[in-house]
Amino acid sequence: MQKRWVLKSNNDVSKIEKLRDELGVSPLITKLLLNRSIETFEQARTFFRPTLEALHDPFLMKDMDLAITRIEKAIGNNEKILIYGDYDVDGTTAVSVVYSFFRTFHSRIEFYIPDRYSEGYGISVQGIDYAATNDFSLIIALDCGIKALDKIDYANSKGVDFIIGDHHLPADTIPNAVAVLDPKRLDCPYPYKELSGCGIGFKIIQAFIKKNGMDMEQAYQYLDLVAVSIASDIVPITGENRILTHFGLKKLNSNPCVGLQALVKLSTNRTGIFTVNDIVFQIGPRINAAGRIDHAKDAVNLLISKSVEEAVNYSVAVDDQNNIRKDFDLKITEEALAIIDNCEVNQSRKSTVLYKSDWHKGVIGIVASRLTEKYYRPTVVLTRTNGHIAGSARSVLGFDLYEALSECSHLLEQFGGHKYAAGLTMREENIPLFQKTFEEVVQKTIKPEMLQQEVLIELEIVLNEIESRFYRILKQFEPFGPQNDSPIFLSTNVKAIGPAYVVGNNHIKMAVYQEGSPNFECIGFGLADHIDHINSGKPFDICYAVDENNWRGKKNLQLNIKSIRY
Repeated sequence: MQKRWVLKSNNDVSKIEKLRDELGVSPLITKLLLNRSIETFEQARTFFRPTLEALHDPFLMKDMDLAITRIEKAIGNNEKILIYGDYDVDGTTAVSVVYSFFRTFHSRIEFYIPDRYSEGYGISVQGIDYAATNDFSLIIALDCGIKALDKIDYANSKGVDFIIGDHHLPADTIPNAVAVLDPKRLDCPYPYKELSGCGIGFKIIQAFIKKNGMDMEQAYQYLDLVAVSIASDIVPITGENRILTHFGLKKLNSNPCVGLQALVKLSTNRTGIFTVNDIVFQIGPRINAAGRIDHAKDAVNLLISKSVEEAVNYSVAVDDQNNIRKDFDLKITEEALAIIDNCEVNQSRKSTVLYKSDWHKGVIGIVASRLTEKYYRPTVVLTRTNGHIAGSARSVLGFDLYEALSECSHLLEQFGGHKYAAGLTMREENIPLFQKTFEEVVQKTIKPEMLQQEVLIELEIVLNEIESRFYRILKQFEPFGPQNDSPIFLSTNVKAIGPAYVVGNNHIKMAVYQEGSPNFECIGFGLADHIDHINSGKPFDICYAVDENNWRGKKNLQLNIKSIRY
């Protein structure tokens, strides 16, 4: 599918000249900074030179004082504390951070992760019953709980107090917990709203340390886990998240906790230091696989390991689960693609809704993402589990999936999520009508341009402008991620030098140049269909990111091509 190229506007000449003069950098760098709403010398210094001192006071978060007072009371009275979290990367890292910190001086503490299949997402009745039966008087819930009104009332009736630390959007009513920490609360004055669930856990530790006059380094030792949560949960890497990720990556690459150290050793296909991308594609999937295939407590046990030997044992188990996950993923994706490819009706739709009773629930979200990537339309993948139909849904840029599911809510038992990803359950007899209704809703509301994948281009440049100083400054824009993506550039009328050739699974390698420019090596993932035109000698346009290829100790600049047009 030909992607839609969209070039950002950089036309405010006065702003460009002012910032260029203040910083003494090229107009290219100036435009990249303005695209990130950086307009002054002070903002640029904060961006390029992040400091831990710039982290916000945790007590600016509503209810933080109540949370710390209740934790201090629990420790002082030797109460049993249960650290509770979701089964994904954000939840398991949050539990690992908070549990690891408080266990250093409070022995009556455990953690609890709900089972994906028997309990489902968020706070469960089973978890509350476990706490009540085992004399836990305080639960600290992380990465979940903001909408668990009935569950918190149930816990209160059992004599179990809750502190909720969540980062999802709250409903109109806040749960009746001892403290509800969520920057997205309308009445919360906390300056930064985009923390991960693990980030909320980190702020709890920060607040406890500040209140008790402890060394803040005791919080900073967990920044590697915080960075893993931020990268894996795809939250914006701006503001406070950018600071946490910057220093978290430093720790991950120099002195990670033994659990992450074990995962790093298992990771392949990487060169040099670990980046956000390496977390997303190497570390995150392994941690997630524990909860998808077996139980996420294995991931927590790995991340809270005290010895290298213990960490290695858990990492092997988690890696085995990831290999099983990959097998399920590959098999189910192939089956799903065949269903679409063998049915003209499925191919002609503006949405995809597929069901097979034996698909593994733990990977249907991944499969939905892969189908969305290939066909680029709102997608729902369904399977049978525990006597009901469960589904994962994914959307395309600009289309509000949650709103579309709301219009089908009469056919669903329950659903939840946000604009681009959701989960749902329904009765099996409702599947055909849901498929029909969801397609009607999508056809009625989706705009044609939303069905074509977009490449957002920051600047059009000539290849001569890519040189070592430019790249050195570009590297300082890292860590890259949502709302601070690696810049995509456009260059027109380039030609290949010598023949392009296919590598791996449909990827292309070549070298290109423009008139008067040096040659640049290129890699284009999934772009082998263009090889005939490229090798014809005719010019073409490319949009690409600039990165560094490190092969056998040799480093050189490389263009990572995202799209080609003639």
